Amino acid sequence: MARRRDEVPEEEDQEMEEELVSLQFDEPLSWRAGKPIATGELLRRLEKLSKELVDMDQETVDKESLTHVAKELASPNLLNHREAGVKAFAAACLVDILKLCAPEAPFTPKQLKEIFTLFVKTILPALLDPSNAYNTQHKYVLTSLDEVKSILLINDVGNAEELSLYLFSSFFDGISGSSKAASGEQVAKDVAIHMADILVTLVEESPSLSPAVLDVIMAQFLRVAPPGGHKEKADAGGKQTTLLPQEEPEAYVMAKTVCNSCPEKMSRYVGQYFSEVIMDVSGNSGHANGHRDDDGSDDDDGATGPSEGDFKELRKAHQLLRELWRAAPTVLPNVIPQVDAELSADNIQLRLLATETLGDMISGIGAAGPPPSPELDPAAYPPLKLNDELPDHSQTSILTTPISPLSFTQTHSQAFHNFVGRKNDKSPLIRAAWTTAAGYIVSTSAGSIGLSREDELVFVNGLRDKLNDNDEKVRLAAVKAIETFSFRDIVTKLAVIGGVNKEGSVLFTLADRCRDKRPSVRVEAMALLGKLWAVGSGELASGQESVISALSGIPSRIYNTFYANDLELNMLLERVEFECLVPLSFPPPPKVKGSKPSNGNSQSQPAVDAGYDQDKIRAERILLLVKDLDSTARKAFHALQARQPQFSKVLENFVRQCDAFNGGHPEGNADAIKQNLNMTIEYLSQFFPDLVKVEADLHNFANWHDRRCYQLIRFAVSPESDFKTMHRAVKELVKRIQSSPKPHMLDTLLSLLYRSAYIMLNKSHLSTYMDCSKSDRGGLGASAQEITTEISQHNPDLFKTHVGQLCKDLADSAPTADKTNEAAMVETLKACSSYSKKYPNELPDDRKFIQALMSYSLHGEPAKAAKYAVNVMMARKDDKSMVSATDLLQRIMKNWGYDSPHFLTKLAAVSQLELLAPKVTADTNDQIIDTVLEDVLLKVRTEAKDSDPEWVADSELDEECQVKCWSLKLVVNRLRGTRDLEEAKELAKPVFKLLRSLLKQSGELCKTQDTPKHHKARLRLLAGQLFLKLCTSKHFEEIFSHADFNQLAFLTQDPSAMVRRLFVEKLQKYLVQNKLRPRFYTMIFLTAFEPDAAFKNQIETWIRSRARFFRDAKQNVMESTMGRLISLLAHHPDYGTEVDDLIDHARYLLYYVSNVATETNFGMIFKYAERVKQTRDGITPAQSERLYVICDLAQSVLKKWQDKKNWSFQAYAGKVGLPMGLYTALPNHNVAQEIANKQFLPEGLDELLDDLMKSVDKKKKRKTADERAEGQPAQKRTKTTMPRAAAKAKATSKAVKPPSKRPAVRSKKTPSRSKRGATSSSPAVDSADRRRSGRSKKNSTYIERDSSEDDEDMLEGVAAWDYYDHRGNRMQDDQDSSELSDVEDEPAPADEEDQGEAVGGEQEEDSELSNVEEDEEEAPSSPPPPPKTNGRSRRAAAASPASSKAKSQASRPAVKASATKRKSPAASKAKAKAKPAPKARAARAANTRSTRSRRAATQDQYEEEESE
Repeated sequence: MARRRDEVPEEEDQEMEEELVSLQFDEPLSWRAGKPIATGELLRRLEKLSKELVDMDQETVDKESLTHVAKELASPNLLNHREAGVKAFAAACLVDILKLCAPEAPFTPKQLKEIFTLFVKTILPALLDPSNAYNTQHKYVLTSLDEVKSILLINDVGNAEELSLYLFSSFFDGISGSSKAASGEQVAKDVAIHMADILVTLVEESPSLSPAVLDVIMAQFLRVAPPGGHKEKADAGGKQTTLLPQEEPEAYVMAKTVCNSCPEKMSRYVGQYFSEVIMDVSGNSGHANGHRDDDGSDDDDGATGPSEGDFKELRKAHQLLRELWRAAPTVLPNVIPQVDAELSADNIQLRLLATETLGDMISGIGAAGPPPSPELDPAAYPPLKLNDELPDHSQTSILTTPISPLSFTQTHSQAFHNFVGRKNDKSPLIRAAWTTAAGYIVSTSAGSIGLSREDELVFVNGLRDKLNDNDEKVRLAAVKAIETFSFRDIVTKLAVIGGVNKEGSVLFTLADRCRDKRPSVRVEAMALLGKLWAVGSGELASGQESVISALSGIPSRIYNTFYANDLELNMLLERVEFECLVPLSFPPPPKVKGSKPSNGNSQSQPAVDAGYDQDKIRAERILLLVKDLDSTARKAFHALQARQPQFSKVLENFVRQCDAFNGGHPEGNADAIKQNLNMTIEYLSQFFPDLVKVEADLHNFANWHDRRCYQLIRFAVSPESDFKTMHRAVKELVKRIQSSPKPHMLDTLLSLLYRSAYIMLNKSHLSTYMDCSKSDRGGLGASAQEITTEISQHNPDLFKTHVGQLCKDLADSAPTADKTNEAAMVETLKACSSYSKKYPNELPDDRKFIQALMSYSLHGEPAKAAKYAVNVMMARKDDKSMVSATDLLQRIMKNWGYDSPHFLTKLAAVSQLELLAPKVTADTNDQIIDTVLEDVLLKVRTEAKDSDPEWVADSELDEECQVKCWSLKLVVNRLRGTRDLEEAKELAKPVFKLLRSLLKQSGELCKTQDTPKHHKARLRLLAGQLFLKLCTSKHFEEIFSHADFNQLAFLTQDPSAMVRRLFVEKLQKYLVQNKLRPRFYTMIFLTAFEPDAAFKNQIETWIRSRARFFRDAKQNVMESTMGRLISLLAHHPDYGTEVDDLIDHARYLLYYVSNVATETNFGMIFKYAERVKQTRDGITPAQSERLYVICDLAQSVLKKWQDKKNWSFQAYAGKVGLPMGLYTALPNHNVAQEIANKQFLPEGLDELLDDLMKSVDKKKKRKTADERAEGQPAQKRTKTTMPRAAAKAKATSKAVKPPSKRPAVRSKKTPSRSKRGATSSSPAVDSADRRRSGRSKKNSTYIERDSSEDDEDMLEGVAAWDYYDHRGNRMQDDQDSSELSDVEDEPAPADEEDQGEAVGGEQEEDSELSNVEEDEEEAPSSPPPPPKTNGRSRRAAAASPASSKAKSQASRPAVKASATKRKSPAASKAKAKAKPAPKARAARAANTRSTRSRRAATQDQYEEEESE
């Protein structure tokens, strides 16, 4: 029934005197008992009355005329009538009576109670069924109660609270849970609005609100909570959110309207509501409103804490608070301080709940939980762009969308400040909760309302700090928090303070967690980083600067975990490599145009986009990955790929044995078959962390005996399989194993497949690699060339299908006298050279190809192209190749001379011919050698300048230097190519003399003219490397004298950083390949003073790896090195018997002991040190006392190290031998007894040794437990008492250091060199001077610094420093302190134990994978330039005992003008007697260490291809 609106009143000037209108209805509506009015008649009368009442106006109605009707309408006969229509019309009439009689209702209290009971319990609930026949009357009643505010009369009835509760409950429940009637019709919007208005009116106008009604209102906000109550954050992003409604429930909206319409009253009611729960529970815990000290007592909850029931209610209240903040934050001003007080409660659960709640409120996260984490799909193509709109998550809901209507930081600043302080809570649970909240706050921008830059930085830095927390739960929470960020947010928010490569940034710290000691943390961290890089690969490839800065370093940090030498970490690395960085499923199959992705049964197959080449896309992703790797990570990457062919052979062998095993019923020799299977399983198991599980899985697989699986594995590990075939085989194998009786085998078999299958280097990708190497598309050319070279060296089988094309490209691009070849052809030649070693007969031998090789040998650029061309030409080793070599040599010799065209290329070709075809070059050897010696090596054509650098990059190396290098190689190759051993030994004498001269004269050969410094650096480096190469042959190593050995060892202390690095790396390579005898391990310990901290860390890691390898192999190689090291140190040019000098030597010994000694082998090492004192020096017997001094020093260092480690000493019972030639026997027993009883160490040394031991811990302050490599336990923190020597010789200083026994090298006065002739006249002094400058020159220092305070200690009492150049002239020094101090003050990198240790702990002598470590060593690297350093005088730096303790090594060349020394009287007196003259001091040349340059191409140029 339509309601007529009131008519517009008349004009003000109209006469208002009208007669009151009386009700005309006079029919009875009540009846006596037993005589009821018929229902139809009653309905007619009520309808008639209703129509008349609607037309009446409150201003003109005669209220007296309504009294009778009102009484009848309120009669129980009508109110309780069984007919719904009667009650509906009666209710409609009643609301009109209430409107017309307002404000006084013409009813008694009892009648009002009955009337409102009818309204509340019958009429209004019926509105929820729009299909009801009397819905119009119901809506009329609702509208009238709302607009006339008659609903307020409910407060006057006796059961007002009951009716109000029923009204609120029915409205909320009906409009949401029962909002649909049987017909399925939705409640009309206008009905919902009127209902909400009625509830608002009741709240706003009522004097009070009962707690039960408030409970009902509050309960509506929990309708959005997931079923089953509040879930953990981890579930919120998962499947649980699929059960949530996608829109806000109607009851929720209605409750939100009520709260927001009357915020003042509701805030009071809500405050009271939460006080009953929060304060009651919090009060039980104590200190609820006080402040607490974070550093208080333990995390005990206390004896009187809230009960579980209390906590259940409290959790429900906090869940409600979250949603109230999203819906109606204005009702919470009285509640937030209560939650803030909980942050200071003693009870952990209260603090935890408060922390979680405030974090969610700031983030705008409600009861439904946080938003689902963004999807980072590493296999998606095309990759995500930074400016792309984020795709909608499949589980996105308005209820989980973070919304914060107000800024929490501004409206509740004190609570916000206190919340931020919880990041340092003593409880890890609360720190973890804070970390999770911080992630959501930043990722959601505080509920989309925004954060100030300062507040955002607080949380970002907090995330970074929590990644380094000492509790794994907090670290894991921090990693999980970063997972809540989208790709764009990670780049724009987290990477603002720096990317993965910037120390101290969030992403840098996240990358540190890849090496976390807890598996759960490192798994999440590495997987997240891998996905981030894969998702950002599109922007990385396109050159987006912000993404490059943020993410480009991720692959390096991931692959550098390879050097931790941890089996579990290696498995994780492989999973991340093939599931995140370059997933097997990347890129996805091309979508068919015109068909829906979900429709797999489409009959039509339209053409696919021709530009979508899966193999090309995948290959480019791999190239981008390699491009982003640094030098060490690149080595790890290639080491992983290099071991793949060996693993594939082992896995094929395993499958073959499983087939023969026949599921436990072998045919033939059953015992042999079982034994072979067990041996193979045992071999494979050693590469996995859980040996028992792996062995069980492999045995289960063998017993399962699924022949289809055998075939699938063969497909996966076959080099003949393209990528699609391999991928399909792996997918099918995974499905079959998952459906097998023991699906848990999959973990082991999948890891084996990742190591064995041709995944990263597949023949399907070769064409893309070769195309990129030629065109350098996308800047990927260098990476493509590198991968192509690696394939040719370690997987030449992949080239079988492409070698023909490679040779054709070589022939087509062959150079001529007037045309140079393309740069990419050099790598192609190198690949063919490697391939030809394994398959020499598969390369073409037609005339065109041979002529092309001739062209490269005559005109190729750079010169190494000729080397590779000769290798290919001589690969067959047949008569035809010899003819070609003869022809080539004849062409070269027609115009042989320094000034001839392409002389450098010809020189390289002849050098290789000397090695591979010595018979061909025999007749022309005299002419060749005469040219390279007289016209090249002994002449200087480039004028030397003082401004010349000490080192230049290969790309900047001038032709003269290159010619000299190739000439030196030619001389050595001639020696190596000599087949007759006697002839070779005779020929070796002049060659050794030449190389020895280069080392002694610092690379100088010319007697009439100075050679440029960078030329000398290259020549002495090459001389050292060639010495090493010659010593890989037994007959040359036998004639390599001990004196030459010592001379060569000092190259590890060369003034040039690049000389040191490249020499050491070559030494490591040959040692790992077992090409050099164990005595060469001694050289590596002279790197104790290496100033480049990163390089030194690499060396130390390599030493530890080799020491562990030899321990596992039961070989005493590293222990026996002690005997040789003592001799080497005794003949070191820096040897001296002063305290400072001996402390320097103690550092060498400590360097050895700290990296080699264990409690098990300590007794053997000590015995070697004792044994040396029972001999004489075999090199210079007159200087045997040096041995005894170093021997005593070694024993003292060993004892102090033992005390430091709290090791128990176990004397070694076996015999130890010393190398012949280094040592000789003593003449008689008396001499031996005298030497044994004599103490050769000066006074004052013992205290300095104690200080040296203490300084060890300072230098490793960044080496935390989770970053320490396997086998290197954390050092004990307890201080141990360092015992002093029990007794010292009475005349120690006199016995040890008489002036007459000063070493000649230290007492001899050397004049300043003004002419080159001075060099040749006193080579010994010059050599010693040079060697000393290896760590004591103007721009070089090996001083290990631990803090900036060391500089102040060092400068105490120092007036001035004087420096001298190589000619002895005084120089100006504008630097106040060593730059190295700043560098070394920085914390050591997280991967400090990485380098060179890749597979050292896994290798065995006869392992099929024994060359993995070799590959890692061979891989080219690009080391960062080292800092230039200022060397300062060792003596000058000893201005005070404090400086002696602080400085880990003092340098020599600087002369101190005035300094105060505090020494023991005996030591001072001894030193005064033997102190050299100032002129002699000035003569110690001070050279400059040059900045290290990249060595990417250096190693290629100077690394010979072995063809034996």
